Amino acid sequence: MRLLLLIASVALLSAEEPVTFLRDVAPILNKASCTSGPCHGAAKGKNGFKLSLRGYDPQFDYQALLYDLSGRRFNRAQPERSLMLAKPAQQIPHGGGLRFETDSAYYKTIYNWIAQGVPYGDAAKDAVTALEVEPKDMAMPQPGEKSQIKVTARFADGQTRVVTKEATIESNSPTVAKVDNAALVTGERIGEATLLVRYQGKYATIPVTILNPKPGFVAAKLPQYNYVDRHVDEKLAKLKIQASPVIDDATFLRRVTLDLSGQLPTPDDVKAFLADPTPSRLKRTKKIDKLIASPAYADHWTVKWGDLLQSSRKFLGEKGTFGFREWIHESIATNKPYDKMVRELLTSRGSSYDDPAANYFRTTREPKPTMEKTTQVFLGVRMVCAQCHDHPFEKWTQNQYYQMSAFFSAVGLRPGYEVGEEIVYDQRADYEMKHPKDSRVVAPQFLVASTAPIQIPNDQRRRDALAEWLVSKQNPFFAKAIANRVWSYFFGRGIIDPVDDIRASNPAVNPALLDALTKDLLDHNFDLQHLMRTIVNSRVYQTSIATNEWNATDGENFSHALPRRLGSEQLMDAVTMAAGARPVYPETPEDTNASQLPDPHVGKDGFLDLFGRPTRESACECERRADFSLPQALNLVNGGTISEAVADPKGRVARLVLAGKPDAAIVEDLYLATLSRNPTKAESEAGMKYLAAGAKAQRAQDLLWALLNSKGFLYSY
Repeated sequence: MRLLLLIASVALLSAEEPVTFLRDVAPILNKASCTSGPCHGAAKGKNGFKLSLRGYDPQFDYQALLYDLSGRRFNRAQPERSLMLAKPAQQIPHGGGLRFETDSAYYKTIYNWIAQGVPYGDAAKDAVTALEVEPKDMAMPQPGEKSQIKVTARFADGQTRVVTKEATIESNSPTVAKVDNAALVTGERIGEATLLVRYQGKYATIPVTILNPKPGFVAAKLPQYNYVDRHVDEKLAKLKIQASPVIDDATFLRRVTLDLSGQLPTPDDVKAFLADPTPSRLKRTKKIDKLIASPAYADHWTVKWGDLLQSSRKFLGEKGTFGFREWIHESIATNKPYDKMVRELLTSRGSSYDDPAANYFRTTREPKPTMEKTTQVFLGVRMVCAQCHDHPFEKWTQNQYYQMSAFFSAVGLRPGYEVGEEIVYDQRADYEMKHPKDSRVVAPQFLVASTAPIQIPNDQRRRDALAEWLVSKQNPFFAKAIANRVWSYFFGRGIIDPVDDIRASNPAVNPALLDALTKDLLDHNFDLQHLMRTIVNSRVYQTSIATNEWNATDGENFSHALPRRLGSEQLMDAVTMAAGARPVYPETPEDTNASQLPDPHVGKDGFLDLFGRPTRESACECERRADFSLPQALNLVNGGTISEAVADPKGRVARLVLAGKPDAAIVEDLYLATLSRNPTKAESEAGMKYLAAGAKAQRAQDLLWALLNSKGFLYSY
């Protein structure tokens, strides 16, 4: 009887307007999670049935539904008996549970589709060409406010449809703004979030701002040293956030010396800088210029680029690693324009010993991983997800993945004449990239269209065209990606963060600032030193970590500095300089610093690895860890690195004691060497009292050990 009633209730549905898979049914499958990773969109499907992940390939899904197991999912004579309806409506057992009711609009749509002969539709009419969202941005005056989203799809035939219910809407920060199944957004706390709206392969974003409802905010007039301060201040005023004050000279000196050179300032450097009567801003600018011109600057930034370019003897051998490091070091020391440096990497050919830039291809070796590294490092775009399916959170498609990989398909590697040498060359035959679906030859094509007339050759030298497109000033990603990456090195986070994941669903927290930095870099022909000078000369960079009532909860808008744990090489060199000891690294000269080591396979007692030195197995910034853990704390307290440095018979404490320095001078020197500042009166008195109470040498070592284990030493403030 129930079946007869059901048949009666839907008997007239087939008379409804035409229904197609493309326009009507595919969105239902996506919304009902049939194409999700935990369900039939999994790599191997679910229970013997597979659909494309998130419905990125509707043609594949249509074919699977119609022809898998001889089309058993449909009963055209009695549509209500179709498995495609009975299972999600839970009329028969379904591992995915109830997806929609028999009286729902979704059930009605699929019923009509089956009754009408399961038409696929016309991509020239039924494909979605754009999404329109209302509102385009949300500004809520206080937490607890609500706002409704409306999503409209525009189709290829010009028609529109409200698809709010079928669209997927997610918040990148649910603790700030959460969205429910009815597309109602609720502001949870003060801050910013971005909503990603996704429907049939199209995306839109909605920025959400929840303001501080506390009355009495008045933006203080702070000095603005350059355009960085202006753009940050404009954003802070909009959010009712008050920036923290500028740091003192001693704190600035320690911060900027660590950031630009990876080293601590010496006690003499601190004394001279503090005693310099030159106005503070002017002497800070002079110090910045001096640091950028120092050998330590080149060493420090060689480490960073060695990480990104995977300079490691695991891939390159010993001679190749040293040669590649020297090429990177020279490029940085001579301030080679960034676009020229990247062009040399991508177009390098010949012996890896004669042209060290050719080592770029030896780490990845194959076209696909080479393309993935190239786009991630130089464009900030992660293409790896698009290898098997269209990118789930961005517009990049599987076709684009192979079109970009095709630029590197002709790169060949063969052994050279010397041991460990390899020759990078252009293959003359059998180098075409083939698509995994149908084995068709994929022609190389740029990720986004070029505004310049760049011709892509049909022969094996196609990567030259890629290099020209990639480093072009018209490329919307290249300059922006490096400007954002460089910014992150001075603030602990990017304007877009993570820095190598630039996409619509991961927007910049301050687009105007990032655009200004990008324009400045382009105007100065990719001069990275100029960009760094601009950043560290800004008031924003020189802001204190101390917070106020208006910015205590802000961690994204650069209203105050964030404490950053020293990197592994920085920390090792800081211990060395502060203690006056010289660790001996295997296979290196005695005066080698940690920042001068060629690759991750050289170290001392595992200290560098424990504190986050990357293995250079990938080109991701995430390989370098900046966390603080219990094993690290135990190593600092009980490990040999600190204890040996403190007790070194030729170290700082030994020299101070043997020279007969008074207690006050010893305390002052140890504070200057570790924290880069003079001790306060209370610290000086406590230190002298401790030294006078027993064996001076032993107690001076204790004081140095305590300072090396303090947060003031381990972190940059």
